[in-house]
Parts: sequence; C-alpha cells; structure tokens
Amino acid sequence: MATATLRTTAAADWRALGTGVRLVTTDPALLDSCNLLLARHLAEVDAACSRFRQDSELVALDQAQGRPVRVSPLLAEALAVALRAAAATDGAVDPTVGSAIGALGYDRDFRLIQDDGRPIRLTVRPVPGWRAVTLDRATDTVTVPAGVRLDLGATAKAWAADKAADLLAEAAGCGVLVSLGGDTAVAGEPPAGGWRIRVQDATGPVDETPAPGTYATVAIRSGGLATSGTTARRWRRGAHDLHHIVDPYTGLPAETPWRTVSVAAATCADANAAGTAALVKGAGAQRWLAGLGLPARLVANDGTVVTTPGWPTSAPARSGPEAAA
Repeated sequence: MATATLRTTAAADWRALGTGVRLVTTDPALLDSCNLLLARHLAEVDAACSRFRQDSELVALDQAQGRPVRVSPLLAEALAVALRAAAATDGAVDPTVGSAIGALGYDRDFRLIQDDGRPIRLTVRPVPGWRAVTLDRATDTVTVPAGVRLDLGATAKAWAADKAADLLAEAAGCGVLVSLGGDTAVAGEPPAGGWRIRVQDATGPVDETPAPGTYATVAIRSGGLATSGTTARRWRRGAHDLHHIVDPYTGLPAETPWRTVSVAAATCADANAAGTAALVKGAGAQRWLAGLGLPARLVANDGTVVTTPGWPTSAPARSGPEAAA
C-alpha cells in the first residue's frame, strides 16, 4: 500500500457481522484505539440490523403485525439507506426480500448453511416491494406490513463501513480504511498515491494473491468501492444451485450474465447498491452504470471483463497493507 509522508500504515483483521473485517490506519499508533471504536460500532449495528439474531431490532419488526414501531436512530438510518437504494435502483435492490431469501435457505449466518439434498420448489413470486414500508424520520417510526420480512443485506454492511470510516477518521485525525466483507469505505487523509484496493473475482484472504487474470488493483482517495457477486455465497438445495442475490421481480436468485460487478462511488453504500442492482439488471447493467456516471468493472460468467468510463487504472505495486473488494 502507498505510504504517506513520514507515516506508515497498519492493519487489523478480524470477523464481525458474519464477515471479514479489515481496518487500516495511516497512523499505526492509533490502530488499536480505532479498532476498539470499530468493534463497538459494529456491535451496535449487529444488534440493530441483523436478521440472524432473535434479539435484534430488525427481527422484532416481524412481530409488529403492521403496527407502527419506534426504532433506534441507528436502525432508522439503516432503513433510510435501504429505501433510498431501492428508489435509486428502480427496485432492483429491495429490502422486502427477507421472506424470499429465507425460503431459499439463507436463514442463518452463511457459515452455518450446508448443502441440503432435499428438493425445493422454486416459485416465481415478486417480493412485496419497498414502497410498502413507511419510515418517518422525524419520529424514527417504521411501519412494515404484516407478513413482510426485511433484509438489509444489500446495504447494511456498506453503510456501516461508511459510517465507521467517517467516525474513526474524525476521532483519530488520520486516514482510515474500513472493509466489511469487501465493502470498502475510506475517510480522512489518504496515503500518498491513494488507498490500494484489490478487486477480485474469487473470495480469498487479502494476503493471498488470486490467480492471474482474476483481479485488478486500483487506488481510490475518497468514497467507497464494493464488489457484488454470485460466486461467493452459493449453496445447493435439491437439484438447484442457489445464490444470495435475489431478483425482487421473481423472488428467486437473479439470472445474470455477470459473476461479479465492482463499483466505485461517493459512498460505499452507493457503490454496493449499484453493484447489486447491476447483477439483477443483467445485460443492460453496463449501460445503466455508465448512464449514472459510475466507474465499474463487470466480469462475465465466461471471465470476460468490461469497464465503464472512469474506472480507475491499475495501481502501481507497492509494499504495505491493502484491502480486497
């Protein structure tokens, strides 16, 4: 990773929210204190937004039976981000996919999901739709129709990364990179040359270089970068190979020509929502992303790579920690 003048970078890796966490600071002396703040922040996000914890605020909404519920400012903000992503993607990213994705078998932490030989019936059933959810930010009150289950998987980690990066950079006064499962946000003064991020098509540890042709290393100085894909979280039910990107128009795993889509944007939340929507939109994704002015790298199922205008050029090789998206 590029190094800032008179400074080196330091990194810490651990797990939270069911995924890998990577924190990089431009001041090594502040890494531990930043890591403590990050752990506290992610614990709060988990308690508010997890659909795998029976004591989370999000799961409690399942019992509301259509009644308005006052929620914490943290969950209200997460819901606002999810609804904004739904509006911006014309519903391609929709938080009301909870029941659909649960029916497919993704109803627990992914590490606990096992292939199951029992048959499953795949039925086309559009999800209820994000417009069915009402959020009043003045009172932080949310109304979810009875029977509708929310899932914030397409937006919450990226939003949490954005929020954490801003929080830590302000508290520490140094450059900060936060990556949650590859959803990467940066804030503060970047290292000289920018933050180096490896965009890869196959999931793997950041310290293990993927096979040639399956990754690209780019540098960003602000905002966020995220990769969405259909290859990392896959499981089998009966004769069906399934993945976690649900098409809201069918309630089934999206049929897409892309295996990964990486997007750079002003925030990690925007980048991740756009990448996920691109998978759902399929063949028209490249034109849609270009029309929004979003730099992106799309990898087809056959390995062909296409990019949109503005996609960062490859970053020069340098020593030091980097992040993977």
